[in-house]
Amino acid sequence: MRNYRKLVTVLLVVPMIAVGCGGSSETSDSSNGSANKETPSANVADTAPASAAPFGQLPPLVPQGNSADPAPSAAPPNPETEPYPRVAINTSLGRVVVELDRQKADLTVRNFLDYVQSGHYDQTIFHQVLKDDIVLGGMFTADLAEKACTQPVRPLYNEAHNGLRNTQGTIAMVRRIDVIDSATYQFFFNLADNPRLDHHANPEPGTPSDPTKYGYCVFGRVVEGLDVLQKIGQMPVCDKPDFERTPVETVLIESAQRLR
Repeated sequence: MRNYRKLVTVLLVVPMIAVGCGGSSETSDSSNGSANKETPSANVADTAPASAAPFGQLPPLVPQGNSADPAPSAAPPNPETEPYPRVAINTSLGRVVVELDRQKADLTVRNFLDYVQSGHYDQTIFHQVLKDDIVLGGMFTADLAEKACTQPVRPLYNEAHNGLRNTQGTIAMVRRIDVIDSATYQFFFNLADNPRLDHHANPEPGTPSDPTKYGYCVFGRVVEGLDVLQKIGQMPVCDKPDFERTPVETVLIESAQRLR
């Protein structure tokens, strides 16, 4: 497997990472971005496992009308229709809660929730920190080994054109800088406004999009624990073989769980 773990350019910040779990980092030509990005070239939702059970508990039954009438049935909340799901990421430095935007990034949110539900993010780390700028996580364990996946991994259609910006406190997907549709499960938090990572429309309609300018898909925002992420963004870092700017002190994602 070719090594895409190192930081490629300070301009784009996000490193080129292998797109699968222990698989090849090669992607087909069809995933290299089509003109104007009108049709998904890799829809991970087609192969992602469906939810095993509805999220949450049944609400209490509330009698209506005559007290002699039977209580009306109450349906559980449907996780597939919740427009703004929330996920708690419990780290060794504190809890971070993100609110995801299914309205603007449905495929990306569904993909992220599948990995949350499977437990993939549990016991992974924030493996790269750019001071007061970006922190990356979700792919490697504390010994800097790529965590094995329990589900099929395919490159994700890039929804960076959804209008959401890489502003402070947002969560976005990591991808290879040379392939538009190459994100899988690794994510990053913006600790500052990063317009250089936003989607920039193709100046010439009908021509292939430039992967270096297509942007990184934002799919949610931090609603609790930004101070925890800022603390991570201040940590001392060092370079290790195949890894750059790794926190000297391990920052563990102990668990990730859906709240709603």
